[in-house]
Amino acid sequence: MANEATAAPSALLAQEAPHLRRVLGRWDLVLLFVVAVFNLNVVPSIAANGGVTLWLWIISLVLFFWPQGIAVIELAHRFPGEGGVYLWAKEVFGDFHGFLSGWCYWTNNMMYVPTIMLYFVGVFVFVLGTGHESLADNKSFTLTVSLVLLFLLVILNILGLGVGKWLNNLGAIGTFVAAAVLIGLGIVIWLRFGTSVTTADFRIPANPRFVLNSFGVICFGLVGLELASVMGDEIENPQKTLPGAVAWGGFLSGLLYIGATLTLLIAVSKNDISVLQGIVQAVGHMASRVGAGWIVAPFAVMLSVSIAGIGSAWLGGSARIPFVAGLDSYMPAWLGRVHPKYVTPYAALIVHAAVSLILVVINFSFSGAGVQETFQKLLSLAVVLQLIPFLYMFGALLKIASNDSFVRGRYGKTTLMLAGFSGFTTTGLGIALAFFPAQQIKSLLSYEIWMFGGTLFFIGLAAFFFFVYGRRKAARQLAAAVASAPIV
Repeated sequence: MANEATAAPSALLAQEAPHLRRVLGRWDLVLLFVVAVFNLNVVPSIAANGGVTLWLWIISLVLFFWPQGIAVIELAHRFPGEGGVYLWAKEVFGDFHGFLSGWCYWTNNMMYVPTIMLYFVGVFVFVLGTGHESLADNKSFTLTVSLVLLFLLVILNILGLGVGKWLNNLGAIGTFVAAAVLIGLGIVIWLRFGTSVTTADFRIPANPRFVLNSFGVICFGLVGLELASVMGDEIENPQKTLPGAVAWGGFLSGLLYIGATLTLLIAVSKNDISVLQGIVQAVGHMASRVGAGWIVAPFAVMLSVSIAGIGSAWLGGSARIPFVAGLDSYMPAWLGRVHPKYVTPYAALIVHAAVSLILVVINFSFSGAGVQETFQKLLSLAVVLQLIPFLYMFGALLKIASNDSFVRGRYGKTTLMLAGFSGFTTTGLGIALAFFPAQQIKSLLSYEIWMFGGTLFFIGLAAFFFFVYGRRKAARQLAAAVASAPIV
């Protein structure tokens, strides 16, 4: 009788679980991958370390990005459904590891979305015309514009991916156009005037300390192929659609990254590259040399649209993690609520946006850091938290391939072993190197306190929700189920 009593509530929960709409087609996914993976906002902070970063891009593309594509296709094939990195780690390693993977994926975006807001402000000021560039360093102006953009992105994502995806798609188109203008101007400058860049610029510097941080940021810049699988229940025919979209999105993103980095090195001295305004600086410098200075304002508009699309993609995608965790009872159940009209995880979206805004205010108000230093600190901690789920993702490939009862999915055992080992090793290295400070960091002590303290805080909070909150709620649900069971 006990089995019947517990089975009934489970069946009822399965029937009542909210279902999201399948609205993402193949080219929606390709554009989503481009806008999520190819982020121009990380290129200036990487290019500021010189030509040696080109080799880091190539190493990361081969040893991290290629294995990532294999992992996404294989794991999405074996474990389809909403949740992505959360679901995969849960299925392979157990409930806690799934929760920790999803938690880090979500909380990293609490840091990353604010960096997108700061980058948006740094670019948007060029739309206002010359002489307004310094507004990007004004904390009050930066906070106000960031708040307006964040509010707009939340509203669009609450209206649903059917609406929000158009900002993602516009962002991808804006990214293509912005990258094409940047790279096109670079080619014109190179053909007409040559370049001051020499082979010596691509050598490892005598003091590589600042370059080390770039490797972690590059790996961070290459994540995003897994984002669509986080929205697995919202893809049209995912088994057929996903592999081709991953291949095209990955190829285009890698090509754009290398081209943009080379162009930035050609156009602007590495010592003059701003981590917030470097792209527009490069375009302005090159455009003035060929008599096309007028292009700066429209370019800034296009790039602003691209950045807003990036913010929308990551805000909307990562909010699915607490949504699923709320349904699994490891976090408050109201995070699993969907909007009665738009059928979107509105509660998780609002919480995500609120925490992101609070983190920016804390950094500005209590650390005394400037806008560029705040950007770099938020980005570095986001790198560490973002890459932790990838340890699980590549570890899952190794565990699946080493199983005695291995059954082929999309790929064979050898391919999974190679991709898993390469990705796991590169990811671990990227995490370790993120703890080395970038050039914009003024205080080494405060940086390391922020990095180690922030990492331990968020992992500890994950353990609290899983082992304390989750078990207490499970016990209450079990008691309620037993109390409501019919007496036979």
